[in-house]
Amino acid sequence: MPGTSHLRGPLALVSVFLAAAALTSCTAAAGDHAGSTPSSASSSASPSPSPSGPGPSHPAASGKPNIIFVLTDDLSWNLISYMPHVKQMEKAGTTFSDYYVTDSLCCPSRSSILTGEYPHDTGVFTNTGHDGGYGAFMKNGDEEKCFAPALQKAGYRTGFMGKYLNGYQPADKNGTSRPYVPPGWNEWDAAGNGYPEFNYNLNENGKVVHYGHSPKDYLTDVLSGKAASFVDSSARAKKPFMLELATFAPHAPSTPAPRDAHRFTDLKAPRTGAYDRPSVPTPAWQKKITPLTAKDDQQINRKFAKRVRSVQAVDAMIGHLQDELKAKGLADNTDIVFSSDNGFHLGEHRLRAGKQTPYDTDIKVPLIAVGPGIPAGKRVTAPAENVDLNPTFQDLAGAQPPSTVDGRSLVGLLHGGKQPDDWRQAVLVEHHHPASKKGDPDAAPDDAGNPPSYEALRTADALYVEYADGEREYYDTSADPGELKNLAASMSSSRRASLHATLVALEHCHGTASCRTTSRLHS
Repeated sequence: MPGTSHLRGPLALVSVFLAAAALTSCTAAAGDHAGSTPSSASSSASPSPSPSGPGPSHPAASGKPNIIFVLTDDLSWNLISYMPHVKQMEKAGTTFSDYYVTDSLCCPSRSSILTGEYPHDTGVFTNTGHDGGYGAFMKNGDEEKCFAPALQKAGYRTGFMGKYLNGYQPADKNGTSRPYVPPGWNEWDAAGNGYPEFNYNLNENGKVVHYGHSPKDYLTDVLSGKAASFVDSSARAKKPFMLELATFAPHAPSTPAPRDAHRFTDLKAPRTGAYDRPSVPTPAWQKKITPLTAKDDQQINRKFAKRVRSVQAVDAMIGHLQDELKAKGLADNTDIVFSSDNGFHLGEHRLRAGKQTPYDTDIKVPLIAVGPGIPAGKRVTAPAENVDLNPTFQDLAGAQPPSTVDGRSLVGLLHGGKQPDDWRQAVLVEHHHPASKKGDPDAAPDDAGNPPSYEALRTADALYVEYADGEREYYDTSADPGELKNLAASMSSSRRASLHATLVALEHCHGTASCRTTSRLHS
């Protein structure tokens, strides 16, 4: 299994939890295709949030919950306050307040979501090249580790819509006679370059369909319409379903729906305590980064406003889905999960717009869920990570997650259960500095956050980072939530030894039992 050696070697190293069977892009016999035609959601303004989330309905005959998973792209916590339907999900459901990603980069994070494995087990560390992207995902057999086959075997209809993995192209045949549809999906509507939201292709169940520049072609709205059709066809089939809706928003260029293009024009980006302030001592890779200028401030404000505008259609899509579920009598037997593949920084640590760093702006993202048996208004503080989604979805579907997954099911916590005594005390973050920026939509200039390879631990009260060049960072996040006072040089030898030993052990864990044990802090 392609892994990484510890950082001492050169390669060392959000979600609206509308838990719909999105991540099931894995292998398995691809069952019946629902089939869909190009369509778009209503271009009207977003409907008002329902007062109590999903409304009354009749559970599916099987008793198994439907799962809708809404996975956004580069969505940070500071956008949630501009998404009324997601805010309503927080009130009506449960929020994991300490949820992290294995890497603040699209393809490694999405690979972890699909497989339930850390990058050292998926072999996907970047968006392109030999150790990244769709090519590495396929080369390393990761498609076979996804959970779609298990869900289909459990009786679910599965659907995937939107962004799959970096490097995927709708017309790719992968050795077959037509545009490739990964096994395990009953409905497949995936885009390649959907970032502009217009003028893109979708692979619709093995047929490439082009969408143009008209308002009805706006990608997030098209996905919304297809999602409603999938819910409708699943209701007619009287089968439980899992749908992943993977939007390109709010990833750059953060194109809004035409109806939202002139909203939030005077919005300013949040200025946290870390805004335009470097860590002290400053890590070597940041020492050449200059203070933000007035022009930088203006660009950051414009960037934030664009991001806010672009998520309005995502929020409206959630509202439309909730209405469709109610109309079909499925609302109170459907789990909706919302999240993001990674966070995003805008001026913190003096970094211009970007991600990829080990700081909370980039690795800590929303995970919010509503549905049957999920307590309202609850916040779960147990450390959770994106490797937990695969086993969680399987668990919800009544399937037994395989012992090869590195994460563990969140279902007990999701349903209000007590945190297990052996729950993890640290989450692992693994990042490789990309060998090339060619073809990478996330390629970043140095002043936007382009760190060397690193491995990191995030505990309940600390961030510990080991860079491939030997440098270390350590922050007491309880006293220093902005991660500005780097205590690496002054931390006790026992604390350093404990964190280092835990990090090395987690880097080399494989499978549920191993990763469960190694995620406990070493004494």
